[in-house]
Amino acid sequence: MRNFFALLATAFLLAAISAPAEGAAKAAAIPTLKDSTSVEGEFVRLGDLIENLGDAAQTPVFRAPELGASGTIQVYRIIEAARTAGVLVFDTRGISEVLVTRATRTIPVTEIERAVAETAAKQIGIQDSANVAVVFDSGARPLSVEPNAAAAPRLVQFNYDPRSQRFDASLDVPGSAAIRKKPARVSGYLYETVEIPTVIRAFTRGEIVRDEDVQMERRPKAEITPDTIRNSAAVVGHAARRDLRAGQPIRISEMMKPELVARGDTVTLTFDSPGVVLSLRAKAMESGTEGDVIQVMNPQSKRTVQATVEGAGHVVVHSMKSARSAALETTGSMK
Repeated sequence: MRNFFALLATAFLLAAISAPAEGAAKAAAIPTLKDSTSVEGEFVRLGDLIENLGDAAQTPVFRAPELGASGTIQVYRIIEAARTAGVLVFDTRGISEVLVTRATRTIPVTEIERAVAETAAKQIGIQDSANVAVVFDSGARPLSVEPNAAAAPRLVQFNYDPRSQRFDASLDVPGSAAIRKKPARVSGYLYETVEIPTVIRAFTRGEIVRDEDVQMERRPKAEITPDTIRNSAAVVGHAARRDLRAGQPIRISEMMKPELVARGDTVTLTFDSPGVVLSLRAKAMESGTEGDVIQVMNPQSKRTVQATVEGAGHVVVHSMKSARSAALETTGSMK
């Protein structure tokens, strides 16, 4: 029992000693100068420069740098400002100056471009703002606004000349005092675009275009002719009717279905008429794609007929008269 009371007395003694020690530690937390600081507002407050100031921390003492900029404040000036605010003692830690940086949110040029495109699409009557290409004049740069001005930029004034395609506009960012004081202006020109397929390499006649050979690109709508292909499905799986250059718009006349028969090929010639189907080997006198009508020659009779290409190395004549004539002139198989 004596041991229990002894331990209890010791615990009370330690508690009594530790309480003043904690109070002394708090009292020992004297104001201390920082070597650098970041501020968001227009003014540097005393608490931005000196830690553990209490109520005096909210006292504005210097004007902050411009948004995104930095500057230094000499310690003797901070000492003077602190004395004026009633702070007579603080630890300078041997620092001679304090670096102050003004925090900022940067709005990239791409975001400004999007705001111009959206406004232009509404005023010009373009359904999708993604079809508006914006080219700024030289000097366009990102905007710097306060970190708490989180809204997207918007145009408060927009002028556009459809003949020259030139525009100029004034920008606003809700919640930004900096933009209200010094409005931002942008200018340049804009135009409507369309998305078209192009090939990524040169093609020669007869080459088949694969999916990996095609990329979609945006081009000025004014440069696109009525026969320009706008859908990759009209290119992929088709063959070049003539040589194609990489990156150029493709016209309907420049593409064809893949060549199924080449000139000089030996093909299967089928005469198909009601009740008679006759097949024989023949020589193609012309090249052709599916559905083309080409000249083929029966090597036995040397007779030339017109046949429709229906598959790779296969042509068909749909004619009763031709079928009967061919039956008399060839030893082909009857089916």
